[in-house]
Amino acid sequence: MKEKEEIKRILATDCGSTTTKAILIEKRGEEYRLIVRGEAPTTVEAPFEDVTRGVLNAVREVEELSGVKILEGERIIKPYRNEKEGVDIYVSTSSAGGGLQMMVAGVVLTMTAESAQRAALGAGAIVMDVIASNDGRLPHEKIERIRNLRPDMILLSGGVDGGTISHVVELAELIRASEPKPRFGIGYKLPVIYAGNKDAREYILKILKEHTALEIVENIRPVLERENLQPARHKIHDLFMEHVMAHAPGYKKLMEWTDVPIMPTPGAVGLLIEQVGRSENIEDLGVDIGGATTDIFSCFRDRRGEKEELVFNRTVSANLGMSYSISNVLKEAGIENIIRWISFKINEGELRNRIRNKMIRPTTIPHTLEELKIEQAIAREALRLALEQHKSMAVGLKGIQQERTISDAFAQALTGETLVNMMSLNLIIGSGGILSHAPRRVQSAMMMIDGFLPEGITRLAVDSIFMMPHLGVLSTVHPIAAKQVFDKDCLIRLGTCIAPVGEGKEGIKVMRIKIYKKDGEIIEKDCYYSEIYLIPLKENEKAKVEIIPERGFDVGAGRGKRLEAEIEGGVVGIIIDCRGRPLNLPKEENKRIELLNKWASAVNLYPQ
Repeated sequence: MKEKEEIKRILATDCGSTTTKAILIEKRGEEYRLIVRGEAPTTVEAPFEDVTRGVLNAVREVEELSGVKILEGERIIKPYRNEKEGVDIYVSTSSAGGGLQMMVAGVVLTMTAESAQRAALGAGAIVMDVIASNDGRLPHEKIERIRNLRPDMILLSGGVDGGTISHVVELAELIRASEPKPRFGIGYKLPVIYAGNKDAREYILKILKEHTALEIVENIRPVLERENLQPARHKIHDLFMEHVMAHAPGYKKLMEWTDVPIMPTPGAVGLLIEQVGRSENIEDLGVDIGGATTDIFSCFRDRRGEKEELVFNRTVSANLGMSYSISNVLKEAGIENIIRWISFKINEGELRNRIRNKMIRPTTIPHTLEELKIEQAIAREALRLALEQHKSMAVGLKGIQQERTISDAFAQALTGETLVNMMSLNLIIGSGGILSHAPRRVQSAMMMIDGFLPEGITRLAVDSIFMMPHLGVLSTVHPIAAKQVFDKDCLIRLGTCIAPVGEGKEGIKVMRIKIYKKDGEIIEKDCYYSEIYLIPLKENEKAKVEIIPERGFDVGAGRGKRLEAEIEGGVVGIIIDCRGRPLNLPKEENKRIELLNKWASAVNLYPQ
């Protein structure tokens, strides 16, 4: 592979479960820019059963659009030959074939098992089940579960170093008794990673060495108060490539083409969100809302230690999506919670039928304004539920047993357990069809505001054409190119949301805001409860803001305390959300519909 400075042209692909997307990046002058993007159906299933066919089809589209010859027969031309031929490096991510599916096992459900789950999620896996000594299932039920699930790999953890070993040994015996078979291929052993009490290693070796492809890494919970997730995450990546991908149809060939190992798509997106947080030293949150799952990635500071450190977390809400699992969103949220976002009268039966139609015809897109409003209402609830789930997993460690379920997520926020702090959050990045391809950018902004309810001052952005996975894997070989394309071509800055926390009566004054623009213009505004305002501020334009909240309201400095900050514009501008936090919609239907329509016209959400 060439030195970084010499790299002129980069090809990257992402093999998704339905579509394979290819992008071409070139050095223009001193910076790297996206040139073209192509896509083709993924070919991992019958009749093709060879992922490289879809990759070649997507690359051929890139060739046609760019006029650059990239393929000779079925081989990628490397290195770069001239302006019209060849690329310097080729990288790829993949979630084809259902991505990386894992099972985790730990001794205590709310401690080591939860740490193991965080390690697997952070590596880009979908966690199919969590087995723990105290999960209430009988041994034969656990054995049957492992047998039936056929995961790609198992992560086994348990016990702090020097602690008891009997429980984790019992779990290893359960795994052996179940004789687990991997999902792809029959001629190899299932990978098992042991990341538990180091004193139990020799016992684990005896039990599992013969029956599985066992790997041993450092303990993910060496002491109660500390997690050590990186060694397990790195090992998951390695085994994903060596075992799982090597047995998936056509991947051996694809692995020979790429310059760095293929990465699971969510792992690559997470890497990018984490790098944005660390490079800018900000707290950020990314969401990828797909047809079957919603992934949330976040970097939040753990403020309880001596030194504040940014902690990265990822959760997969495997049953919250906008097509294949849209009925699950209805089930989890409840029909009332979806109807509350719909700004016209609709009866429950009709709404249920429309949602079921989307599930059985997952590739359809809304054709009328009513259909669009319904779909965006469902997206708000999918985002809200996915964030609740994320809050319950992104927690600081106290080393104490505490039962955690999704319904506890908000209660936990009050105990200071969750790291997710919407007031200190600096940036939200949205991705996935419903957010990236919304007819108007203001619709993407409002879906994220209504779904996540940011507090204080928060910047909003969306991924223009879903190339975060490509740039995530590229950042491991060429961070500069990845960052330049991310800033210039990938990220669309929507603007900034200013949302005071507090509750009041409709029409009372919430705050006074003064915006000092660079050209000398000053915008002054009194803001009232239950109102929403849109102030234009262009992309890449910055302004100083002075906010003087009334006594019961907080924008980040404390209740009633004045705040000065710098804000950034975008294609939407500055959205001032004075609807209160928490946001309570009226129960009475006519009043609620009237309010929703008033807010929609205030930000020009659905222009007639």
